[in-house]
Amino acid sequence: MVDPNGFLLTVRLDKISDDRVEGTVVAEREHNPEPIARITIAIAQLPAPALELVLSRCTEAGAFAFQVMQADRSVARGAKLERWNTICREAAMLAGRLRVPPVAGPSTIDEVVAMVENPVMLVRGAQDDLADLDQPRDLTLMVGPEGGWSDRELALVETKAGLGPRNLRADTAALVGLAVALARRR
Repeated sequence: MVDPNGFLLTVRLDKISDDRVEGTVVAEREHNPEPIARITIAIAQLPAPALELVLSRCTEAGAFAFQVMQADRSVARGAKLERWNTICREAAMLAGRLRVPPVAGPSTIDEVVAMVENPVMLVRGAQDDLADLDQPRDLTLMVGPEGGWSDRELALVETKAGLGPRNLRADTAALVGLAVALARRR
C-alpha cells in the first residue's frame, strides 16, 4: 500500500468484514516513483485499442500528462475522456505511482502547439535522434497518427526528432519516445 506522504507500507490485516478492513502497519519505506522530468505525451487520436495502450503503458513508464490531438490524418473520432482517465488511474495504481497523469483533449494540433512548451515532434527519418537532442528537462513529445504527419503539421513545430531507422507504430513510438526522453533526463 502507498500512503499519500510517499511511503510504501506493509500492512498486516487484522480484521476484515463487509464494511471495514483493519490492519497494522508493520513496515514502511520511502517510495518516490515519479520522474524528475515532466514529459507530456501529445498523441494523435488513434483507434481505441492503440490509444488505450499508449495511455496505460506510458502511465506505467512515468508520463507526466497526456494531450490527445485530432491530427489531419487521425482516423479515430470521439472523446472518451472519462474512460481515458480511468485507464491512467488504474495504470498508476498498478505501477505504484503517487500521482495520476491527467488526460486532456481531444484538441486540434494547432491548439496543442500553441499551449505547450518545448514541443518535440517525433518524425521518422528526422535529422536528429531524440536521444541526441539537448532539450530542456520538461517537454512535450508529439506522436503522430498512423498515416504520419501532414506537411501542414510538420511546419507547425520547429524541433523534430527520430527514434531510429525503423518504422514504428504510433503506440510503440509513444512508449519508446517516453523511455528515451526519461533516460536522457535522469
